[in-house]
Amino acid sequence: MENLDPEPPRPASPREWRLPSTLVLATLSAAFGSAFQYGYNIAVVNTPHKVLKSFYNETYLERYGTFMDEKVMLLLWSCTVSMFPLGGLLGSLVVGLLVDKCGRKKTLLINNVFAIIPAILMGVSKVAKAFELIIFSRVLLGICAGIAYSALPMYLGELAPKNLRGTLGTMTEVFVIVGVFLAQIFSLQAILGNPTGWPVLLAITGIPALVQLLSLPFFPESPRYTLIQKRDEETARQALRMLRGWADVEDEMEEMRVEGRAEQAEGRLSVLNLFTFRALRWQLISIIVLMAGQQLSGINAINYYADTIYVAAGVEPSHSQYVTVGAGVVNIVMTLVSAFIVELLGRRRLLLAGYGICGSACIGLTLVLLFQSTVPELSYFGVICVFAYIAGHSIGPSPVPSVVRTEIFLQSSRPAAFLVDGAVHWLTNFIIGFVFPSIQELIGPYSFLIFAGICLLTAVYIHLVIPETKGKTFVEINRIFAKRNGVEITEKKEEITEELYVGLFHSPQ
Repeated sequence: MENLDPEPPRPASPREWRLPSTLVLATLSAAFGSAFQYGYNIAVVNTPHKVLKSFYNETYLERYGTFMDEKVMLLLWSCTVSMFPLGGLLGSLVVGLLVDKCGRKKTLLINNVFAIIPAILMGVSKVAKAFELIIFSRVLLGICAGIAYSALPMYLGELAPKNLRGTLGTMTEVFVIVGVFLAQIFSLQAILGNPTGWPVLLAITGIPALVQLLSLPFFPESPRYTLIQKRDEETARQALRMLRGWADVEDEMEEMRVEGRAEQAEGRLSVLNLFTFRALRWQLISIIVLMAGQQLSGINAINYYADTIYVAAGVEPSHSQYVTVGAGVVNIVMTLVSAFIVELLGRRRLLLAGYGICGSACIGLTLVLLFQSTVPELSYFGVICVFAYIAGHSIGPSPVPSVVRTEIFLQSSRPAAFLVDGAVHWLTNFIIGFVFPSIQELIGPYSFLIFAGICLLTAVYIHLVIPETKGKTFVEINRIFAKRNGVEITEKKEEITEELYVGLFHSPQ
């Protein structure tokens, strides 16, 4: 059988490794105003939960003359937390339509409405004595995060040259982690996590949205979207020159034209088409596995158990919040490390190494939680396991899927694929939050063996199925998957240029 894999990519020239200021600033504007929102609002209600519950209780007392029943409080707080992933699911379901109709950049700009309005509502909720505003705002913030989590990687992946696509792709997760970390810092009781400061703490989420509204309009739309979907070649060329910092962009323009012809042959795909189209079968399965593995590998469970492990290791309960901040530092550092080495080591190595570390840490935590009562010294090993797990997840399973999901689909199928990808991400996020407490109650520490098994299975799938995408064009990556999908690519063998790849897939006779 003829080998359809492309030749190994040539080394990037010194010019290609430059980071033009326009590309850097566009990335910062887009990521700070979008991914930051996701991270910040995941973590912002965790540390000050007692203060917020007290506000709920006081408001209820003023209205009805009695304190809130514990079951009612539990229900309201569960709604406060769970409305965020529910909103995320809603956002993921509309993002495909938005990015197709409005473009990648305009979608990000429109999305700021879902951050600014809730920021105002939460900021005045104490004065208005209405905890319902917080719960409603969490739904809107979830929609914001759901749209951003799909639209941002799409935008950054299409802005980036192929030799920097991995680095820019990981910026989604970098800014999610920065958002989590700053939320942990601002939530400290000594700063804003107190009865007077919490309205400001919740309203801060509007600041990145305002920054993006004021800055992102000065940067170009995705050149790929402009050329392939809007068919505006001159605007796409100008955008590329602005983003690359040099005038000669014809090679990249030609690459996009090739992808455009492949799209014309393939046609625009809906979600239903995506599930029935043989030529994208393994790409679809791969993003489902990557996103499900990311959430089901235990990251939320580790966060749930972290305080218990810290206290068992001798950390005072009042000081555990500072250890959590230390874990946040590890998270940021390792995510940044991943951003810098993803183009050197490749996507597969980081994913496999990350899942290997996470699985080993889960096994270690199981042993610690089982035997720490009889061997107290194991408690310190528990803290090490938590930090090791966070480091492992931060170097591979957290940031790299954002890169791979952009790379393995062409322009025509990317919006539908990101809708599926986002839905899987938010559904599994919700499932873990809903099911894990029951699993933990039923089998206790053994629940981490389930996560270790999921880490192993995901790593095996990556090893067997997902190719290395570093340094390859979108069309080259699609060509690799075509072989696995059992389809052939029509091309004239006597011609050696990529231009002749027209993306015509058909089943072998």
